[in-house]
Amino acid sequence: MGGVGRDDAHFRGVRRPPAGHATVREMSASDIQSKDARDAWVRALGRTAAIEREPRRVLPVLIDELADRYDDSPALLSPAGSLSYRGLAIRMNQYSRFGLAQGLAPGDCVCLLLGNSAEYVAVWLGLARIGVTVALVNTQLSGDALALAIASAAPRLLIVGADLTGAVAELPGALRSSFSVWVLGPDEHGFPPLEPQLAELPGDRVPDSLRATPSLDMTALYIYTSGTTGMPKAAKVSHYRVLSWSYWFAGLLDTQHDDRMYDCLPLYHSVGGVVAVGATLVGGGAVIIRPRFSAKDFWRDVRDERCTLFQYIGELCRYLVNAPVQPNETDHRLRLACGNGLKSDVWERFKSRFRIPRILEYYASTEGNFSLYNCEGEPGAVGRIPPFLAHRLPVALVRFDVDTEQPVRNAAGFCEPCDPDETGEALGLIPVEQTRRAGRFEGYLDNDSSARKVLRDVFKAGDSWYRTGDLMRRDGRGYYYFVDRIGDTYRWKGENVSTSEVWASLSAGLGVVDGIVYGVALPGVDGRAGTAALIVDRDFDLNAFHDHAARCLPAYARPVFLRLLAVLELTATFKPRKQDLVRLGVDPAKSADRLYFDDARSGSYVPLDTALYSMITGGGVRF
Repeated sequence: MGGVGRDDAHFRGVRRPPAGHATVREMSASDIQSKDARDAWVRALGRTAAIEREPRRVLPVLIDELADRYDDSPALLSPAGSLSYRGLAIRMNQYSRFGLAQGLAPGDCVCLLLGNSAEYVAVWLGLARIGVTVALVNTQLSGDALALAIASAAPRLLIVGADLTGAVAELPGALRSSFSVWVLGPDEHGFPPLEPQLAELPGDRVPDSLRATPSLDMTALYIYTSGTTGMPKAAKVSHYRVLSWSYWFAGLLDTQHDDRMYDCLPLYHSVGGVVAVGATLVGGGAVIIRPRFSAKDFWRDVRDERCTLFQYIGELCRYLVNAPVQPNETDHRLRLACGNGLKSDVWERFKSRFRIPRILEYYASTEGNFSLYNCEGEPGAVGRIPPFLAHRLPVALVRFDVDTEQPVRNAAGFCEPCDPDETGEALGLIPVEQTRRAGRFEGYLDNDSSARKVLRDVFKAGDSWYRTGDLMRRDGRGYYYFVDRIGDTYRWKGENVSTSEVWASLSAGLGVVDGIVYGVALPGVDGRAGTAALIVDRDFDLNAFHDHAARCLPAYARPVFLRLLAVLELTATFKPRKQDLVRLGVDPAKSADRLYFDDARSGSYVPLDTALYSMITGGGVRF
């Protein structure tokens, strides 16, 4: 397989049924489903097959090739500006030249703090083209959390959107003095504007004599993820992974020149910023980038932009299903919706109400060394490994002790595999061969954090497996189902929330003596709602505490519920009995503790009684 931009016979024929196979009219629904799944796997394998044959043909290099092929065809469209394939290549090359003019060298880091836009993609592609690692910083961060994210990357410079310069201006002086800041757009804080610098630079390809092309093994991006424990960590993402994600999903989605991907997910995440963008671009299609998701405007926007693909997270689908019927909600050209976190109770309603022809659900994590794909469209499942790929995707579920938060070991010291439909932690085998890129765990910037994600001597002495930190089960047919996250992280509104990070902020609140933070499941609600169980003294004030949380934490990390305790029960090893609190939930009928709910309408915590709890669980309250 020669790759995108070459007239390979494989690509010209991917949508034709193989000779000798039954036509669609002769096939049953299950036959069609099976054939669609098989074809998706074959395309994905075909499109990724040639990546390692050309170790210097990274995604930014491919963008120049795509510009030659697709020229003025639309590549990235956003309200803040759009770029054709030729325009993207020109802008990318201008950023490459800017980086060189700033003295950036391979291995240096640049932090990017910018809202969703076509420009966002051009920035990181251009800097990655000259071997720079670009740290994609969460735009919702501020204060200490933002300072930590930037400091951990040790950048040479920071590129920031004009609407976010206030947060940068408030960073500690010692940190600010360690890098230069360039701003895109009009700014009131005195940072130098970047646009005039770019306008003076040519957009043709940078000669090899001026820069070295990065290899597949070099780190292209730092993408921040909470992981399962501790503060947010910068995961290393190599050029190989960027290209592999792009080609693999291009194969699964069968992206073509006439496809248009609707992308309203944050570009600082791997799904919205790399998968949705890369998979569409390598197929020659256009990415419709939106600043954020809007349930009210979604279907009109999808229709008007003639979108054929939609990248989702489960929460978005639930919002759409719970929204009032709109006259244009089936007047669209979507042929496929792709994403993760779509629960079984929403799946069929989403598919039938909005007439979505096909759903591709998958499981993956930014730093993970394996993924699962539900190519068959089995409602609620996160994926399945076809028998012909089992040797290439070694995944295991091992029995797990929720109290110790560690896999169970038998008398011989090895882990025990789960039986069908038994819940356990998902692990991915790390290859022994150091030269093998597939299955490699690239880790984090912090070595200690990387070490904690590797489990050794799992099934035999000397083997190593990547710990996902996720509990799953596998049914008798081989389908995997996500059950829960392990430890100190839960997922809310599409974000992984570190309980230790939240507690570090909340514990500084006036009158807070002790406590614990965790996520609780609510009927009919995706993810886990953040809950803080607190022991407080007479200085504690609800309104002051609410204001403190709002100042210290991004909106998705602020506790939705508060539980005020008289005493915090501990285990024999002096750890809070978090699992007991998680199981108890926040139903006021099950506890005498004082419970409060973060009411968006009043902007304060209000008492949680049975009537309000019924409204919340019945869908009458939006978070």
